[in-house]
Amino acid sequence: MKQLFLVRHAKSSWGAPLRDVDRPLTSRGIQDAHLVSSHIGNQIPKSFLVWSSIAKRASETAIIFAQNISFPLESIIFKEELYTFDEKKLERIIKSCPGNYDNLILFGHNEAITNFVNKFGDIFIDNVSTCGFVNIIFDNNSWNDIEKGVTKKVIFPSDLK
Repeated sequence: MKQLFLVRHAKSSWGAPLRDVDRPLTSRGIQDAHLVSSHIGNQIPKSFLVWSSIAKRASETAIIFAQNISFPLESIIFKEELYTFDEKKLERIIKSCPGNYDNLILFGHNEAITNFVNKFGDIFIDNVSTCGFVNIIFDNNSWNDIEKGVTKKVIFPSDLK
């Protein structure tokens, strides 16, 4: 069995003239990341692999989750290829996860996350909101073999306010 935890980065700022990859979280994004991560701690298994996009907003979200779920910051693997909005590329990256890891937490971007969730989960989600958390379980022994899974949990910041 493989278990995937997808987290869309929290709300980011469009206020400064920065490259897209450099946009930081807004104060609402920081609050939402603390809110969701504090709420899902009991959903996360004891051992897992953590991957994050290199984008500042995704990495800041991953760091907040690490602080609240109590996993070491140095365990986060920042992957340039996760800075993608394409679900096919996201699928290839997830399917490349080493088989000795049964649980993967991934911090990334839309449209890739929403489209991936709708292709591989069993619940249609119109839009995975910023700082949205989706847990999908696959009845497979290899990440490369994942197909349709079961959407176990969906949490958006608006659900907790």
